[in-house]
Amino acid sequence: MTRWGVLGAARINQHVLEGAALAEGTSFVAIAARDRDRAQEQADTFDIGTVYGSYDELLADPGVEAVYIPLPNGLHVEWSVRALEAGKHVLCEKPLARTEAEARRAFATARSAERLLMEAFMWRHLPQTQVACDLVAQGAVGELRMIRVWFGFLLSRSGDPRLDPAQQGGALMDVGCYCVSAARLLAGEPDAVAAQAVRDAGRADGVDVRVAATMRFPGHVLAHFDCALDLPQGHGLQVVGSEAALEIDDPWFGREPGIRVRAADGTVEEIEADAADPYRAQLEDLAGAIADGRGPLLDRAEVVGQARSLQALLRAMSNDEEDVR
Repeated sequence: MTRWGVLGAARINQHVLEGAALAEGTSFVAIAARDRDRAQEQADTFDIGTVYGSYDELLADPGVEAVYIPLPNGLHVEWSVRALEAGKHVLCEKPLARTEAEARRAFATARSAERLLMEAFMWRHLPQTQVACDLVAQGAVGELRMIRVWFGFLLSRSGDPRLDPAQQGGALMDVGCYCVSAARLLAGEPDAVAAQAVRDAGRADGVDVRVAATMRFPGHVLAHFDCALDLPQGHGLQVVGSEAALEIDDPWFGREPGIRVRAADGTVEEIEADAADPYRAQLEDLAGAIADGRGPLLDRAEVVGQARSLQALLRAMSNDEEDVR
């Protein structure tokens, strides 16, 4: 049984701790937050026995073996490194890092501390995700040619760190990283990227609230994605090959799992996938890796590759726009 602590009383804890209640080999025993009352409320709701008023206090607790980090993006690497140095295994919310160097630094610390570090992309643990990958690998769409993926929602809460440039907020880092993860899972590592962003008009240093991007992969595969924090809820994934297209309506949460394979002649095959709580699955994966001495599903190469792609996309977004008239 892996004994877990949480650094921060974030909203996403609701989903993670609900999943933890179902997970085998997992027990959350402590939570820390600068707002102790908020941490106490979550502790009471999820029967967590110990509440700390600082992250350092939790990291000093010898009864905590692993920590889950749901802090704002700008704190992910810092607190992952500090937790690893304190001898804890780490599950850090996505995205772990926005640069390849930061990701490598975190994993170098994990290696030195002989602890595991995993990025919390819960969608990767869905049975639906594995079924889709198997279908593409088995040639269900023919030769892979195009990936289209999107994820957006309306973020209207003022003061949200996802709208704070100092906390590495923005659409790409919050929801676009899912799109990047999907394209890389299916096509490998990109050769080149291009991107355009619309930024928060409310401040001069506003974060990207809408992004459209293209990624080119080996084998002449192109991936297009768009993401947003200022649009009504929407998400989807389409994988297009020479013979058919694979479609998933809910690729990230798998609330109603299922895959369509639409052939060139218009016929559609519905393929079932098992339902699963992705938050439970990612906790069980890392807890199992800790217990068995194996690597987790999202290993160093995967996470460093993700950070490299995000870095390239952020650079592409920052280039001066050209007026086309």
